[in-house]
Amino acid sequence: MDYTKRLYDLRTDNDLKQEDVAKVLKISTQAYGMYENKKRSLPIESLVILCRFYGVSSDYILGLSDDKTK
Repeated sequence: MDYTKRLYDLRTDNDLKQEDVAKVLKISTQAYGMYENKKRSLPIESLVILCRFYGVSSDYILGLSDDKTK
């Protein structure tokens, strides 16, 4: 699975808007939207923040595992 799909799924499963996640990352809504739409790569720093925010592993976000906590 592509990590952009995981980003979208995590956000929508938590009833969040792109604006909400952008605030967590301290970036613009447009910049976050580019991550979900494959127009910009997700920086490692943002990956770490999102793992902590959602309580999931980086392997899960990156699509390397279906186990959220591994």
